[in-house]
Amino acid sequence: MLSRLSVTPEALEVITLLEEKFGPLMFYQAGGCCEGTQPQCFEKGGFMLRTGDVCIGQIKGYDFWLDKDLFEYWKHTHFTLDVTNGHGPGGFSLETPYGKTFHIRYRLLEPAEWEQLEPVRYNSFE
Repeated sequence: MLSRLSVTPEALEVITLLEEKFGPLMFYQAGGCCEGTQPQCFEKGGFMLRTGDVCIGQIKGYDFWLDKDLFEYWKHTHFTLDVTNGHGPGGFSLETPYGKTFHIRYRLLEPAEWEQLEPVRYNSFE
């Protein structure tokens, strides 16, 4: 199966720092508003998911969730979580005080890859 999600070694270094400080983590990428489409890192359970939000994979065992509408728009895309120096647009993400900001590098999946994709998981309150 083909993953929709990968991570750079530089982002993994920051994630390791964050998990040592905060414990289990989660990632969420919204479709706009305050943070634009900037991926956010929270303590696990530190962000309230909505019904229908989509988990596209895991990084170090931590779920990476997308806003349900953003997933519909980007469902044929591979996401690579990366990190850069500086501060993102809002500063809610855990890496912000360390002078870092997560960002996503996108690539469109080839049609032949679509059938090989790992299944996604939808959030449900049932």
